[in-house]
Amino acid sequence: MSSEVKSICIYCGAATGARPEYAEAARDLGRRMAEAGIRLVYGGGKVGLMGIIADAVLAHGGEVIGIIPKALMEKEVGHTGLTELHVVENMHQRKQMMADLSDAFIAMPGGIGTCEELFEVFTWLQIGYHAKPIGLLNVENYYDPLLVFLKSMVTEQFLKAPQLDQLQIAASPESLLETMRHFKPSQVDRWAHQRTQI
Repeated sequence: MSSEVKSICIYCGAATGARPEYAEAARDLGRRMAEAGIRLVYGGGKVGLMGIIADAVLAHGGEVIGIIPKALMEKEVGHTGLTELHVVENMHQRKQMMADLSDAFIAMPGGIGTCEELFEVFTWLQIGYHAKPIGLLNVENYYDPLLVFLKSMVTEQFLKAPQLDQLQIAASPESLLETMRHFKPSQVDRWAHQRTQI
C-alpha cells in the first residue's frame, strides 16, 4: 500500500464460514498488514474471521484497534488482548469511529453486517464524503453473486460504471493490497444528468 495508508478498516464475519479458505485469507491478510506496518481497525470481536485476523496481526507484531458497542461486547466476545479496545454506546458510534481511524477499507467474506458496512462506506465514497480506497476480498468467489447484482445496477442506470470501478476487487490479500495501492478517486458527477432535466 502507499505510504499514506497506515490503517485499514476490515469488515468481516463473526463466524468463520463454510470454507477453510476464508480463515486462511484472514490470517494471510493480517500477516501482510503487520509486516507492512499497517494497523488493523475492526469491530473488536474475538470470534469468527474477526478474531482470526486480529490475532494474525498481533502475532506478527502489528497494532490492532477494536471498536465494539456495549450490547455486542458479550455476543461477539470482545477481544481484550488488542492494542486498544474501545467500547462505545451503539453501532453508529462504532462505524463512525472505525471510519475516522482508517485510511482504507476492506470487506472480507461475512454476513449482513459486513455487507451493510461495505455499502455504507461505498455510498460515502460515491457522494464524496471520503476519498479512501475500498477493497472487496473475493475469497473463493464468495462475492460473485453480489458483483452480478452491482453490474445489473449499472445496466439499469442506477449506478455508473466508473463508480462501480471504484470498488477494488481481488481474490487474494496480496493482489487486493497491490490493487488498492493504485487507487485514484473518481471525479464522476452522478447528478449532472438530473440537473439538466430540471
